[in-house]
Amino acid sequence: MEETNKSVVDDCFTSAMALTDSGVLHVPTRYILPPSQRPMLGSSIGSDTITLPVIDLSLLHDPLLRPCVIHEIEMACKGFGFFQIINHGISSSVVKDALDAATRFFDLPVDEKMLLGSDNVHAPVRYGTSLNHSTDKVHYWRDFIKHYSHPLSKWIDLWPSNPPCYKEKVGKYAEATHVLHKQLIEAISESLGLEKNYLQEEIEEDSQVMAVNCYPACPEPEIALGMPPHSDFGSLTILLQSSQGLQIMDCNKNWVCVPYIEGALIVQLGDQIEVMSNGIYKSVVHRVTVNKNYKRLSFASLHSLPLHKKISPAHELVNENKPAAYGEFSLNDFLDYISSNDITQERFIDTLKKNNL
Repeated sequence: MEETNKSVVDDCFTSAMALTDSGVLHVPTRYILPPSQRPMLGSSIGSDTITLPVIDLSLLHDPLLRPCVIHEIEMACKGFGFFQIINHGISSSVVKDALDAATRFFDLPVDEKMLLGSDNVHAPVRYGTSLNHSTDKVHYWRDFIKHYSHPLSKWIDLWPSNPPCYKEKVGKYAEATHVLHKQLIEAISESLGLEKNYLQEEIEEDSQVMAVNCYPACPEPEIALGMPPHSDFGSLTILLQSSQGLQIMDCNKNWVCVPYIEGALIVQLGDQIEVMSNGIYKSVVHRVTVNKNYKRLSFASLHSLPLHKKISPAHELVNENKPAAYGEFSLNDFLDYISSNDITQERFIDTLKKNNL
């Protein structure tokens, strides 16, 4: 693993955190976005904060209240593709420990982190910066470590050994989000009129990639981004964030800030749900802004069907009046796509849409 990854330690790799720590007053040219893509922080456009639906997930366990919660989820999925959840069953101590482990990892010396460095999107564990520093035309003010996380016993030995607490603390959070994902997929399936166990077999064998992101303080946040506009490839993303920074694109193509709520998690619909629902639900385009005064951490738990499992519109949601609007695809198809295409130029899901959409 380490021998394979060492090839990425080259002169062109400089992490965003290293730049912040060096005290740069201006972002290097490679991070500067074209004027039309800049976040326009502080302006009236793109800085509005909307209140996304906040759903009390504990009420799913009450047979009398479950139908009401399912309806709330349906409305949130149709209206936003995003919602926030409270009383989700993941304890505040597990959340705090995961954020603490991530902080300790990103504070390690660069040489230590680079033992896990890779520009191979298929690598089961990889540390990097931007999206893929070796191919990005514009770079993004973000460092990350991504690792496969389910089943945990299969992958955890490849995770960082430093800090020593990382495997235990992040492992507990990964397991908790996997359980939560199953509850959410059942509820979303119900909200579409499908059996709640519609994807049960796939969930048991699903892929979970944990993307742990660090967005250091940026000297010029108005001309850079932490992540470019994109939608997530999988079924659901469960997002934990240490502070505000996420923005979604609304129906008028304006950028809107997603408010930070202490203790809440954000649920984002991915491309697989858009395809499965035959377009009833949409995966929403989102991006990440950066801040001049503080560092932001996030855990994006990216859940998808097994690597080679194809997903297509559910038969129950296809008929003469509503023919299948998408072709089928797998997680592996997505990884192959991003290996040779610029996702800032064309969304992967747009390549799946049929002419009848």
